[in-house]
Amino acid sequence: MVEMFRNDDSALRARVERVRQERVALGLSGLVGGLEIVMVSVEPDRLKGAASEFLNTTGYDFATSLQFDDGQGCVLSMPGSADFLFRTRTSGTQPFAGEPLGPKSAHLPGTRVEAMVFACRDLERFVAIQKKRGVRFLTEDIVRSDASLFIQTVPSAYSALSFGFVQWLHGERRHVSSLVRAGGWCLRKPEYFHLKDIGVFDHASVRVRAKDRDDAIVEFLELTDYEFAMAVYVDNLNSITNVARLANEPYAMVITSGLGDAAAGEEGPTEKFIQNYGRRIHHLAFRTESIENTFASLKAQGMEFLLELVGSREDGLKQTFSRPSAQTLIVNEYIQRYEGFDGFFTKSNVTLLTEATAKQ
Repeated sequence: MVEMFRNDDSALRARVERVRQERVALGLSGLVGGLEIVMVSVEPDRLKGAASEFLNTTGYDFATSLQFDDGQGCVLSMPGSADFLFRTRTSGTQPFAGEPLGPKSAHLPGTRVEAMVFACRDLERFVAIQKKRGVRFLTEDIVRSDASLFIQTVPSAYSALSFGFVQWLHGERRHVSSLVRAGGWCLRKPEYFHLKDIGVFDHASVRVRAKDRDDAIVEFLELTDYEFAMAVYVDNLNSITNVARLANEPYAMVITSGLGDAAAGEEGPTEKFIQNYGRRIHHLAFRTESIENTFASLKAQGMEFLLELVGSREDGLKQTFSRPSAQTLIVNEYIQRYEGFDGFFTKSNVTLLTEATAKQ
């Protein structure tokens, strides 16, 4: 009889401890900081629509449009948070061309959250160490401009997500440079008062297969200074929500997987999402200081949701999921973290949110 595979935190934590020791031994500790940019690739005819939708449903503002050699883009920003770079790729390298899609994503082959880009204080040293470890990048050399040094990994074999690293040369983010021109167009931010309540980018959740869960987490820890923080098991939905955090940084990386092998028809919402959409970021979460008003106002604005608000002040947080965007396939999460909450998620909330993804 074939033994059924099941993830085990004890095995993962042993590997996590080895990563922590190796980061120190290799000289990687302290090189990589917080999240600087979220890179979202969209179809060429949907760039402005996707960016406008983001402006309509978050607290972010339009910063600048960009013209690359292989496409165009725009940056949406908010003080104290990572920038969002929406971009197209109309020529040259298509990093995700070989990644299988699902029946619900095949009509948008160039659309996905492509990369999470982190600050690096010494990119040359970082790249040299990671290359010796066998890490592969999209370019042989660091991309150098008068504003920054930049490099991006090839898509992960475990999460189908790419990781970028940027060293700003003048102490501040500058997207227009000697390599990237200003695009010459802009988008208007709608004057909805409730958008002012929606704050910084809190976390993203990437969906990975059960068998790739440990490898995806360990790979992320090997590339950054983040630490594995917690895992929430939802046995009846065959799902695990795993969280990695970096001290004093607002952004957390969430990696959600199946719990283990499952019979056909019993995969659970996480594995079914991968079947329908392929491996990718499922949702982007934004903090709000008034979740009830945010939820009601976005509803009145026309946004549809996968579920009602879950959680409470007593639980420490309250959350909801929007329906996937027709422009980007991304779900928006809105979350209020109440003062004094000493955790990241609660099992009850995670269970209800995971269950809601089955409605996609």
